[in-house]
Amino acid sequence: MTTGSKDLLRRIAVDTRPLADPVFRRTFLGQGAAVIGTMVTEVAVPVQIYDLSHSSFDVGLAGLAGLVPILVFGLYGGAVADAVDRRRLYLASSALTWTVTLALLAQAVAGLGSVPVILALVAVQSGGFAVSSAVRGAITPALVAPGLVPAANSLGYTASTVGQVLGPLVAGVLIGLPNGFCYAYGADAVLFTAALYATFRLPALPSADPIGRPGLRSVLDGLRFLAGRQVLLLSFLLDIAAMVLAMPTALYPQAAETRWHGGAGLLYSSIAIGSVLAGLSSGWIGRVRRQGAALAAAVAVWAGAVALAGLAPDLWLAVTLLVIAGAADLVSAVYRQTILQTAVPDRMRGRLQGVYTVVVAGGPRLGDVRAGIMASAFPLTVAWSAPALMCVVLVVTAAVLVRPFRRYTTGG
Repeated sequence: MTTGSKDLLRRIAVDTRPLADPVFRRTFLGQGAAVIGTMVTEVAVPVQIYDLSHSSFDVGLAGLAGLVPILVFGLYGGAVADAVDRRRLYLASSALTWTVTLALLAQAVAGLGSVPVILALVAVQSGGFAVSSAVRGAITPALVAPGLVPAANSLGYTASTVGQVLGPLVAGVLIGLPNGFCYAYGADAVLFTAALYATFRLPALPSADPIGRPGLRSVLDGLRFLAGRQVLLLSFLLDIAAMVLAMPTALYPQAAETRWHGGAGLLYSSIAIGSVLAGLSSGWIGRVRRQGAALAAAVAVWAGAVALAGLAPDLWLAVTLLVIAGAADLVSAVYRQTILQTAVPDRMRGRLQGVYTVVVAGGPRLGDVRAGIMASAFPLTVAWSAPALMCVVLVVTAAVLVRPFRRYTTGG
């Protein structure tokens, strides 16, 4: 390999410098293991519910049971994160999530067979997840140097997408075994222990300027702060547009059955595969200065690739386009998180991470609802591609009209 080739490889390969810090390295490895376990449970829960009830409506209730606590505790958990030692809050919320996983394991071992019990556990677990997610984003800038925040986010999102690929595969194997739900929940409990250990080893992480007693007023303060920051607000709105207008996952079963006559598994895995590939070649991301423009470009590529996939007559062409969309999604996620972490003062970071958690968790679910409603009234191609093309137009228009966003640089 020539010197030029080696230099090029170093520039595009994933930037691993944050892993030199032992605290970040433990957190990264623990979270990577936890994501795999979480995805195993996310597959096991709906499969067990359907196995017990044979009702897709009950399976849908699991999504609703998880969404409401995320909306509530994502916002409130972010406010709490600005008032207390973030390590303690992170440890407490992670321990709650782990305890609920043990409860899911216990109900499977006991053969309880109660859908309401499972839904209740999902709701509690989602609340713990919402709080821990808000805190996790808020503490990343405290673990690495400012210049390494984009690289740290790239590593985190890459590990997450790897888990999204591996977790369902592991779940499929375990659920197929006798007493498979016991093995699935047990695997999640074991894997999450790594995250719990990494969290326990974190140093004290108090907020730089504690807000005092958290409550509705502090949550509203965070929302007012967001409304007054044009660049930050637009980054959130672009994500909502991307997920609501250009999230095609709810249409995969129909497309697989009526257009491509199979391939649902490929469709469901394609976006995650694209994100993994982008993460492994993400070394360049931290060197981009105009991160607002880069975020807009990534969202436009995401929506454009999704729109073209909806027009594809061939399954493999659609999958290829969705892989491209997944790669753009990782890039946009890294820039969106980096803008949030660098544009927000530490005293507000927990509350804004809470809003971010709500947006990231709620957007795709709203996108599923939008896609389902449109597919019941319009042809598949219209329901899939037309809103995605609209998203491209909105993103490009916003980037052109809002100059501060287009010219935003890290810390700008």
